[in-house]
Amino acid sequence: MLSVHEIFLRLTVAAVLGAVIGIERDLNRRPAGVRTSLFVCLATALFTILSGEIAHRFGDTGSTRIASNIVQGIGFLGAGAILREAGGGVGMTTAATVFVEAAIGMAAGGGLYAVAGYATGLVLFGLVCIGWAARRFHLKCRNMVFRVTTSHAESVATEIQRLMAGMKIPMQHFRVSMAGGNSIVEFESDVSHSQQEKIVSQLNRQGVVTEVIPVEGHHE
Repeated sequence: MLSVHEIFLRLTVAAVLGAVIGIERDLNRRPAGVRTSLFVCLATALFTILSGEIAHRFGDTGSTRIASNIVQGIGFLGAGAILREAGGGVGMTTAATVFVEAAIGMAAGGGLYAVAGYATGLVLFGLVCIGWAARRFHLKCRNMVFRVTTSHAESVATEIQRLMAGMKIPMQHFRVSMAGGNSIVEFESDVSHSQQEKIVSQLNRQGVVTEVIPVEGHHE
């Protein structure tokens, strides 16, 4: 059985590693910040420790049962993060981060400090470095609203549908409305920076003005 000192050490390591990841989330104003990340790592570490300790105390050979159920339980927490961000593909990074935090907590709870520390480093590399590269080189698709103002909506609407079909980009919430003497065609799509520029360049001309607006509440 583990000593109380060793248990305290494992829980502390798990809490610290979770908090480090949570700081990055808070700095980028994402869900699952310092407290959530700390609690996820701490809880999974504690469950891992209890799994072994209870099995040892009562002579139960199935010491991995509690740990295996952690994976299922953490899935509900990740799903909640996705639903919180309005569903449909946003919040995925947060959900994945919570999932790996649980694994880090289990590693720390199992006494695998080097593994837990290295995994934390990889998570931070993915969140900070790869995240920066994706933003710097416009690699990530974003949910954008395209608003096209024109005096001849019918022909422009048809052109937009053909253009998006040719680029194989699905549209959502396609609508046409009137504003004074002009017609406004609006739609939403997940596009990369290069796709956004191509759409605007194809549509913009005399008598046609295209605006691109990020969808409010969009998060990773």
